[in-house]
Amino acid sequence: MSGKRDLLVEIGTEELPPKALRRLSNAFAESMEKRLHAAALQPSSIHAYAAPRRLALLIRDLPPNQQDRETVRRGPALAAAFDDDGCPTQAAIGFARSCAVDVEQLDQLETKKGSWLSFRAVEKGKPVSALIPDMVRKSLAGLPIPKRMRWGDQDHEFVRPVHWVVLLFGDEVIDADIFGIKADRYTHGHRFHHPQPIYIAEPEAYLPLLETEGRVLADFATRREAIRAQVLEQAKLLNGIAVIDDELLNEVTALVEWPVALSGRFDRAFLQVPPEALVSSMQDHQKYFPVEDENGKLLPFFITIANLDSKDPQQILAGNERVIRPRLADAAFFWNQDCKQTLAKHVDGLRSMVYQKKLGSLYDKQERVAGLAANIAVQIGSDGSYAERAARLCKCDLLTSMVSEFPDLQGIMGRYYASHDGEADAVCNAIEEHYRPRFAGDELPASATGQALALADRLDSLVGIFAIGQQPSGDKDPFALRRAALGVVRICIEKQLDIDLEALLNSAAETFDASVKAATTTADVFGYIMDRLRAYYLESGVEFDLIDAVLATRPTRLLDLDRRIQACRVFRQLPEAGSLAAANKRIANILKKTDQDIPAKVDVSSLVDDAEKQLAEQLDDMRSAVIPLMDAGDYTPALKQLAGLRENVDAFFDQVMVMVDDDTLRANRLSLLQNLSELFLRVADLSRLQS
Repeated sequence: MSGKRDLLVEIGTEELPPKALRRLSNAFAESMEKRLHAAALQPSSIHAYAAPRRLALLIRDLPPNQQDRETVRRGPALAAAFDDDGCPTQAAIGFARSCAVDVEQLDQLETKKGSWLSFRAVEKGKPVSALIPDMVRKSLAGLPIPKRMRWGDQDHEFVRPVHWVVLLFGDEVIDADIFGIKADRYTHGHRFHHPQPIYIAEPEAYLPLLETEGRVLADFATRREAIRAQVLEQAKLLNGIAVIDDELLNEVTALVEWPVALSGRFDRAFLQVPPEALVSSMQDHQKYFPVEDENGKLLPFFITIANLDSKDPQQILAGNERVIRPRLADAAFFWNQDCKQTLAKHVDGLRSMVYQKKLGSLYDKQERVAGLAANIAVQIGSDGSYAERAARLCKCDLLTSMVSEFPDLQGIMGRYYASHDGEADAVCNAIEEHYRPRFAGDELPASATGQALALADRLDSLVGIFAIGQQPSGDKDPFALRRAALGVVRICIEKQLDIDLEALLNSAAETFDASVKAATTTADVFGYIMDRLRAYYLESGVEFDLIDAVLATRPTRLLDLDRRIQACRVFRQLPEAGSLAAANKRIANILKKTDQDIPAKVDVSSLVDDAEKQLAEQLDDMRSAVIPLMDAGDYTPALKQLAGLRENVDAFFDQVMVMVDDDTLRANRLSLLQNLSELFLRVADLSRLQS
């Protein structure tokens, strides 16, 4: 449509919170899009721009006016609108008055439910320029800002003080007042490179003008990739590989308008400190990108992103090198101090660290976990003594100076300190690994000892917290039990651990004091883990009804459960699946309705029809073939063989009446169906599968 124009909205501010910048930008765009659509204005696209000192939107192809809109108001039914003489009733007169017209000016509306008086009116479309200011105000007011600021002597509130506003519709400025500032067409460039106002003739010119004249890369994604490329290039010049953490990259992108990567160095002597501590110091405190060699070994270099193109970059580098030196020196000091005593010396210190008031100290928790971890380790073919030792040491690094300064290094530093003390490699690795997975998609513990300790730690938490009645509710999960339960699921299934979850929960419950009454809550914990397991499979694309079919048989070994899931997924693709699922559903309904005692074994001699005799014979042969497979957990070939029952099962239901008057015959037919059902139930309840 001709006449469409682009709209530019820019809010110029003081430096916005870097960790919130993208969230604010996206929320602004989403809110404006919703309001435009609600006003029947549909732009071809909305581009959001975000930099430290601005939030901006480029909204393309808006019409100058809303389209006129016809509205229809329905009044009283015709039968109630006029009397027998055809004169309007009070109902008709009142409706006409509410529409500010005479009865004669009303229309008639025909619907399936009858005829009605109606009033048709055309609502004139408003100019877009008149609608936009209020949309912008409401969108900005609705941004997810936890704490708003006031500035100057006005009552306006925003995340940061606002200094300029651009509202440009085509080549015209929209007359508006936002945060007490009159909108115009002037933006501002880089605080140092180009602080002067920049004239914008039309919205399309915004982005290139800011880049070429203002020295601002306003597009977040473009700026992010520019930083990534510069960092990689700097690392290449150092004969190294940059360590680029996505979260840090996003934060740095939100801190600069005109990124310039510079590389600096630090004293090689600091490399004696565990590299994770140095990396944490560089990333968290200084927002630097570390550099590694091709073998993943830390090099004595860092890459920083300056927010300007300096005439004297060496001066900037010198300043950064001065700043990083005391940070790394602190890390070296913590390392040397912590190494003066063994990790085991901190065990008694755990007695004074409360885990949970009703569940005791961290020392108490680790004593419980130690026995459970040893038990699990033996079950999965590992050394129980290593798991027990790792359990008693795994929280000790919480009392070290390094972890006090860098909490994200817990477990990692424990591994280093344990290794320094001469602990077995299995113990050292398990101390770090027992925290995994720390978040969705995180790596799992690689070693068997680490897996045993990770499971024991999580199961203790789940049973204990449930026992004191503080299980998660709604969005509240202070002990991260959802993550713990999902961790149990992932470790058991993805690491192929064939252990009984129910038995482990009972073992965990036995380690608590009798006053806690943990044994009464294991069933609830089991159900809670099963709920997380449902979510785990749903996210991986497994259908709900298939999950339900397997869970209905209540397997307690998660690896066994997974094998059943995978077997049912294969079975579902077979041409016989639909018919056998329907047959199982029919069998379930028949057995549910009968109150007759059903013999465990079919008396074949009592059967009379060929169809039932053939099914009984095939079923008997099938049992001897598939039960050993099921007992071995080979469910896929077992179900494939059971699919061969389809023809005889279909024939049975086509030709045989189950609920006959003859008690003996009826009982044996019910027994035949029950045996058939029980054979399938060794894998899953196929009656729950949807067609």
